[in-house]
Amino acid sequence: MRLYAQTRARRFRQILADLIAVVLLATAVRFALAVHDGIMLLAEPGRQVEDAGGSLASGLGDAGDAASNVPLVGGILKKPLQSAAEASNGLSDAGQSMQDAVGRIANLTAFALIVTSVLFVLVVWLLPRVRWIRRSALLQGLLDVPGGADLLALRALTGPVKALAEIPLPPGGLADAWRRGDEQVIEDLSRVALRHAGLRP
Repeated sequence: MRLYAQTRARRFRQILADLIAVVLLATAVRFALAVHDGIMLLAEPGRQVEDAGGSLASGLGDAGDAASNVPLVGGILKKPLQSAAEASNGLSDAGQSMQDAVGRIANLTAFALIVTSVLFVLVVWLLPRVRWIRRSALLQGLLDVPGGADLLALRALTGPVKALAEIPLPPGGLADAWRRGDEQVIEDLSRVALRHAGLRP
């Protein structure tokens, strides 16, 4: 199995396409992570609410404990302070929930961006590469089977006319020489078909 063409121009284009694909994937991942970090900035108010709620709950709890030491009215003073501390804990939990929600959105967005980018690159880059690898293996294999050179010659005859210009034109034309089984013409045409696919005979 051949991964790259044997002809210089086709091999250069394939290597360039590979490098571009790698750069696109790396750029897409970096962009997705930057978007993730940008969305996570929205969690800052939630962190502040959580910290404020936690500090307030702690302070009110301490105040309630201190108030309970006041003679006669300590129990009465402690109860509203404990209720306020519990409410502050609810505020802290709301801040944490807000951070969790923002984190989930950031993760899903980054994941969607990375998956979309990878699928795009795979469709645009990998599928043509796999097709070329399979086609080149098939063409190379035709050289080893009886009549394979004839099929390659036919492929050259039905391919771009420009590629045929380098073959000396026999009497009656290339198609007639191929039909007559002219070995030199068949060899020349099969070489053209391989070269057009980026292969050497």
